[in-house]
Amino acid sequence: MLVKQVQSPSVRQTAPLMRCSARHTAIRHIPGRRALEVVARDYPKPAFETAETFQEAQALSAKLKNAPRPAKSLKVVIAGAGLAGLSAAKYLADAGHQPIVLEGRDVLGGKVAAWKDEDGDWYETGLHIFFGAYPNMMNIFKELNIEDRLQWKEHSMIFAMPNLPGEFSRFDFPDIPAPWNGIIAILRNNQMLTWPEKIQFALGLLPAIIFGQKYVEEQDSLTVTEWMRKQNVPDRVNDEVFIAMAKALAFIGPDRLSMTVVLTALNRFLQERHGSKMAFLDGAPPERLCQPMVDHFTARGGQVKMNARVRDIVLNEDGSVKHFQLTNGEVVEGDLYMSAMPVDILKLLVPEQWKPMPYFSQLKELEGVPVINIHIWFDRKLTTVDHLLFSRSPLLSVYADMSTTCKEYADNEKSMLELVFAPAKDWIGRSDEDIMAATMKELERLFPTEIRADQSMAKIRKYKVVKTPLSVYESRSGREAYRPSQRTPISNFYLAGDFTKQKYLASMEGAIFSGKLAAEKVVDDFNFRSGASLSSRSSSSSPELVAASALLVMAALGAGATGFGLL
Repeated sequence: MLVKQVQSPSVRQTAPLMRCSARHTAIRHIPGRRALEVVARDYPKPAFETAETFQEAQALSAKLKNAPRPAKSLKVVIAGAGLAGLSAAKYLADAGHQPIVLEGRDVLGGKVAAWKDEDGDWYETGLHIFFGAYPNMMNIFKELNIEDRLQWKEHSMIFAMPNLPGEFSRFDFPDIPAPWNGIIAILRNNQMLTWPEKIQFALGLLPAIIFGQKYVEEQDSLTVTEWMRKQNVPDRVNDEVFIAMAKALAFIGPDRLSMTVVLTALNRFLQERHGSKMAFLDGAPPERLCQPMVDHFTARGGQVKMNARVRDIVLNEDGSVKHFQLTNGEVVEGDLYMSAMPVDILKLLVPEQWKPMPYFSQLKELEGVPVINIHIWFDRKLTTVDHLLFSRSPLLSVYADMSTTCKEYADNEKSMLELVFAPAKDWIGRSDEDIMAATMKELERLFPTEIRADQSMAKIRKYKVVKTPLSVYESRSGREAYRPSQRTPISNFYLAGDFTKQKYLASMEGAIFSGKLAAEKVVDDFNFRSGASLSSRSSSSSPELVAASALLVMAALGAGATGFGLL
């Protein structure tokens, strides 16, 4: 029995598709209390190479690449060709091993998979954003020489104003060192939070600043909402900012999301000058990111097998892995084995002999969160911007006009909106028609002069609804204690995946980093230990996180007390 990870997307088409490869260069201006002006052009690659996190990631890459060559190049069979599995394969090949990647479907990418429809247009499992605070991701782009495939946008975060249809509120980050750029961005914005609310939120962060990482980790027992109330932060801060932030970070609301996730994100965005900068990939992830990773490790003796779904993990008498049995009857043997499958699929494949072990029994506490991604092709160009937008709607999380933000999807005449429908728990079983009807009502609010739910204005040419019933692990409160390390109790079996223990949580960076950490465990066990056997291995601890910045509190208190606003 296997979990169906992604359901077949639905298609509705009402008119022939017309494409244009030109880039949209118009300026978007929305009148109101605060104008939205974003020029639709790409920005230079941030100089994040000087960031400590980037250099740490770079050092780990160098460690794996320059590790002593193993006495014997090991065949490592990896189940799953998502970002975690491909990352593990890439770094294992760098260390002199031979990865054999098994992918159950006919497409690379796992949770970043994408397909082409009958018109040649791509549709994806999610709206994938690359942050400057993704050091291992940025390193892998550099190592593969594909950095030019990232389209960096203006250093801003843009939120819709629910009570002012068609208007937006911005957090613009000046080009100065962190944390001052983030502090000024927050202090400049007076639409979403009042000064008393900013001060109260800053005071609420004091324990995280004073007690550091220990405090951040302890907050995993609280949801965002519970933490806000415990710290006497006004409910409006939750309503105005953290509902949108929670849905964007983890596809769930603040009433379920662990506060550790939010504190970790704030930490990265406040401490790294370019951490909150965003980029879009210039095309579909399977071609523009995943395939270069495959090309890298296959050029070094690795393999990838598509439509190779694992049915059973077959064991030796001592409980170690003997081989992977595929659904087509094929047996795949190696020296070592790794699962880079989603946690829900892994749980179904854990052998009976392993299930009583605490390491594997804890997996029952982890489960994927449902996600719905929607693509809508319209018959005209909407007045959107070249950026990610936070909808702040009850049903939608973030959205973007991909015909403006992404080169491969560029169309100067017609828009294609990509939207994340979240939380999706109550909608994953609903019909595509119901989901689209609800989405169009939300878009009517976001585009009051251009879209009507009845399509009396902009008309839908076609749409696709991509449902992922079990996506990234649900990072609700209390889950951190159950996330396993990449090294298992089984001598020849390792784990990778965003659900495994690493500091970037359920994200693309988390997936890439987990695969890299899994490769490091193999290298530590077999490259650096002369004469190491498959039954003797060392142990390691997870890297620690950094505390949040105190300067936000100081600036908020100082500016609030004097009445001096940075406008």
